[in-house]
Amino acid sequence: MAGSDSAPQAEPEIENHLSSLIYDISNEAQTIMENMLKMIAEINQNSAVIEEEIDKCKVSAMERKTALDEEKDHVQKAAYSVLDMLNRD
Repeated sequence: MAGSDSAPQAEPEIENHLSSLIYDISNEAQTIMENMLKMIAEINQNSAVIEEEIDKCKVSAMERKTALDEEKDHVQKAAYSVLDMLNRD
């Protein structure tokens, strides 16, 4: 009968141990999720900064393209003027 007395005492001990493990795992999962949310927020913030920089670069590239196209037109006009002058002589 001594064996049957130890079995009921072991059950609450096992339940306490399982409850403790579940509690610990739950806390770890919550901590991991909080860290993931922080990382996601940081990634989103960095992504927004990167997108801003990309937009600035696009605008800058378009301005540079416009300036180069204007410069090309000026050079072409100058070259045609020179050719015209050479052809008149």
